[in-house]
Amino acid sequence: MTARTVVLLRHGRTEWNLVGRLQGQTDVPLDEVGRWQAAEAATHLARGHRAARVVASDLARAVDTARAYADLVGAEVLPDERLRERAFGKWEGLTDAQIAAGWPEEHAAWRGGHDVEGVPPGGETRGEVGRRVLEAVTEHAEAVEDGGTLVVVSHGAALTTGLTALLGLDPDAWRGVVGLTNAHWSELRRARGGDLAPGWRLVTHNVGAGYAAEEWHAGPATGAEQQADTADLEPRGNPA
Repeated sequence: MTARTVVLLRHGRTEWNLVGRLQGQTDVPLDEVGRWQAAEAATHLARGHRAARVVASDLARAVDTARAYADLVGAEVLPDERLRERAFGKWEGLTDAQIAAGWPEEHAAWRGGHDVEGVPPGGETRGEVGRRVLEAVTEHAEAVEDGGTLVVVSHGAALTTGLTALLGLDPDAWRGVVGLTNAHWSELRRARGGDLAPGWRLVTHNVGAGYAAEEWHAGPATGAEQQADTADLEPRGNPA
């Protein structure tokens, strides 16, 4: 048995995403916009994919995003700590400027794409994350009936490195995949036939619910904003 399709979905926005704090494995919940993003992404994703299995990082922001989708398709959410975000050690909770000020050499190596010892301090390398995500996705995919779909809800760095590993590339060295926007996803399909390598093919990447970027990051309009947006559509002239 194995899934035919794997969807890798990033969680919705958190307050730390908004202000630019590095989250790592700190358990930061979805903010109001993040909950809206999760619901919108779930609705759009469910139109094309009814997962046989839904798995998620056990951190709240991933579980809640997964639950928004799972509730629509009648599935349960299976938490798996192997799908957690990359551990960033002492850098978690800090902004990019704070990291650069406190660890200038390590920050330069990190931003330059070099995984060296102690970067991040007390955290994980890209390869370590990619390998554990690969292990988790492979295991869950093999538990799905042939032809079925697995939806995996995780985090930005975890999904980027995991996707790289699923494509048979080295997550420590290869940097060819752009990160996913909040509540966006990638779709992979099982390669047809024999011993083809890699076993998965990337079909789509960074797909969302169809909103312009500005709308997506701003979140749902308030009632007052909606009235202002539609004011020019109302008939002109004397009121009845």
